[in-house]
Amino acid sequence: MNAIIDVRDVTKRFGGFHAVDECTLSIQQGSITGLIGPNGAGKTTLFNMVAGTFAPTTGQILLDGEDVTGLPAHELFSRGLLRTFQIAHEFSHMTVTENLMMVPAAQSGENIVSAWLQPGRVAQEETQVRRKAEEVLDFLKITHVKNELAGNLSGGQKKLLELGRTMMVDAKVVLLDEIAAGVNKTLLLDLVDNIERLNRELNYTFFVIEHDMDMIARLCDPVIVMAAGSVMTQGHIEDIQKNEAVIEAYFGGSPTGNATTTPPVEAQT
Repeated sequence: MNAIIDVRDVTKRFGGFHAVDECTLSIQQGSITGLIGPNGAGKTTLFNMVAGTFAPTTGQILLDGEDVTGLPAHELFSRGLLRTFQIAHEFSHMTVTENLMMVPAAQSGENIVSAWLQPGRVAQEETQVRRKAEEVLDFLKITHVKNELAGNLSGGQKKLLELGRTMMVDAKVVLLDEIAAGVNKTLLLDLVDNIERLNRELNYTFFVIEHDMDMIARLCDPVIVMAAGSVMTQGHIEDIQKNEAVIEAYFGGSPTGNATTTPPVEAQT
């Protein structure tokens, strides 16, 4: 597999504090890669730089071999890098279908001249986008809420809607930030199933921050561990759970008689 994301010696300083410190990692195309680490490890800061929320102080970020260091989120979106959030960002007063239809960029109906002078073209595009939204809803098995206001959805349904938004465009890689947060176990299984299907059937690449270790264990290979702003190690989850250095980073020392204890991961980084 080829690396779709390359993070090369990236540092992010806030004043004198190094939130991320000469971090290097790569995400292979077609993989579901997990990112874990103790509170303050720098995971979210790294995600924010990859997603274009802010630029690194030093270092380089490549997307599919192209230098995208410091590009803003909307430009990365147009290049196929999308992100979900720990707290869902829906248009609460629009329906689920309308939320999905908002995603594709540069629709003719957004241009007042086209809306006035090319109503046929606008209507045709809207029909195509609506059809795509219906396909996404069917894939995610949430057609029953298509006309519901997004603000009325449960936490888990909102996370499914966020996942659906990534399907409305040609995504190369999707960053999932604590997608299990606030989701009940039943809908979490639906989320995991859909992530696996998107990876398997549509070759989506996922980069996942998650504190639910059962979810990480099921979904992710490899798993990258961050501590103090840098990559500590990476590998299969079974090896990560037995790594004494990882256990020490979480607990401040090896837990007596239990080298395979699963490290807890805090929700905030």
